[in-house]
Amino acid sequence: MARALYIHWPFCLAKCPYCDFNSHVRDRVDHAHWQEALLADMRHEHALAGGEPLESIFFGGGTPSLMPPALVARLLQEAEALWGFAPGIEITLEGNPSSVEAANYAALADVGVNRVSLGLQALDDATLRFLGRLHDASEGLKALEVAQRHFQRVSFDLIYARPGQSLNDWRAELDRALAYGTGHLSLYQLTIEPGTRFETMVRKGDFTPLDEDACADMFALTREVTAAAGLPAYEISNHARPGEESRHNLTYWRYQDYCGIGPGAHGRRGGLATVRHRKPENWLAAMAKSAQGIVEERPLGIPEQASEAMLMGLRLREGVDLAAMAARFGMAEDQLCDPAKTRFYEGQALVWRDGARLGVTETGMVLLDGLLSELVPAQLVEG
Repeated sequence: MARALYIHWPFCLAKCPYCDFNSHVRDRVDHAHWQEALLADMRHEHALAGGEPLESIFFGGGTPSLMPPALVARLLQEAEALWGFAPGIEITLEGNPSSVEAANYAALADVGVNRVSLGLQALDDATLRFLGRLHDASEGLKALEVAQRHFQRVSFDLIYARPGQSLNDWRAELDRALAYGTGHLSLYQLTIEPGTRFETMVRKGDFTPLDEDACADMFALTREVTAAAGLPAYEISNHARPGEESRHNLTYWRYQDYCGIGPGAHGRRGGLATVRHRKPENWLAAMAKSAQGIVEERPLGIPEQASEAMLMGLRLREGVDLAAMAARFGMAEDQLCDPAKTRFYEGQALVWRDGARLGVTETGMVLLDGLLSELVPAQLVEG
């Protein structure tokens, strides 16, 4: 049964040039209409994946901090009435660090949000302009200060390995970020995603992405500096003080069931993959027609589930328990992971083995994508 709920709010004030998320700019949003539709989608999921109390709720987007606090309150009220809340439930809301949204933080905290994830992305104005952000550095840091005043737990994002950025530039920015004292940081290398404005700009020669060696150096530095500051990486791009890891995201990485509602939301429910209609208008039309927004509900074969579990779990510092996973999926351990290649990469100090547990070393994490394609057998990946 699902113990985590994801709620997607698809609207933003502007589309960032690096973003390939399901986000949309609209002149007007009928909040009452959206409230009724999201409540109906939630009830549909509960009817199929109810039972245990929720341990986490995550409002993602888009820009959920643009949601009226009363709408957030109503959705939380319904989720609690349907599932119940486990003690200490984590309720996260993603936000942009603008003064407009910061004005909502006190009200959002009052209605039950206890963790916020802020998209600062950079700490200087020139980079923020390059990234297409609407806030400047001063506004972002003021919003961070307000967030720290109102929420029990605060995380923020930074994007590094930007064009022209040096290793020393990034070290200075990272040191500054750590000085703000949050318990969690999400630190992402700039990637040029298909279909984004940045892809077009690179193709036209407007800027050149940083080369792979420089990116690898920055990745290694990131892990070294955050670990020394007491926020070690627990996932390839996420760093936290012990006990402050994102419990919601760990649900994904540990391959546990979760419900996803709202436009474009994905879910995993009892061996089924669920996907909602991506475009807001299409999702609303589906809700009006059948009181649920699902565009695809696909049974996952056992090999595909096992493959997803391996590919997600090896992103984590804790790795995967092969014995537990083999028992869960009714497979042999050597079906989950190629033993000869595991031994080879262990000899190269790129993976580690501790009893039944297998993981990727610090050195190996920079090569994670390539390692995953080597370690998880192709026939398993293909299902």
